[in-house]
Amino acid sequence: MIEINNLAKGCAFGGVDKKVFSTVAKIVLKGENRLTQTVSLAFVDKAEIKELNKKFRKKNKPTDVLSFNINEKSYLGEVIICPEVVKEKKEDIVKVFVHGILHLCGYDHEKSKREAEIMEAKEKEYFKI
Repeated sequence: MIEINNLAKGCAFGGVDKKVFSTVAKIVLKGENRLTQTVSLAFVDKAEIKELNKKFRKKNKPTDVLSFNINEKSYLGEVIICPEVVKEKKEDIVKVFVHGILHLCGYDHEKSKREAEIMEAKEKEYFKI
């Protein structure tokens, strides 16, 4: 299950519709044995993601994606994406979404080089589909 909220003023989904995000979420959640859990996806503007990044990661700059785990049985967490930053970095918004879901599933590329390699391999695996 996925919930999608577009809170970004003037930011579009980059040509990707809700059905695509829903399908991607189902594929990743199934692959990670978490198909019964819900993921929330929110699109925010640059100012909002900068504020969240500063508050929760102590980094005073905008970022492309943030993930927040929620400790509820059926709710995995929330992925927050800033389409404006994704576009600036010339990234694919769907790949950024997969990255965010993997963070919710416990993968962390910032822990170590090995963890980064594992997460990158997972991203590639899901991006083939």
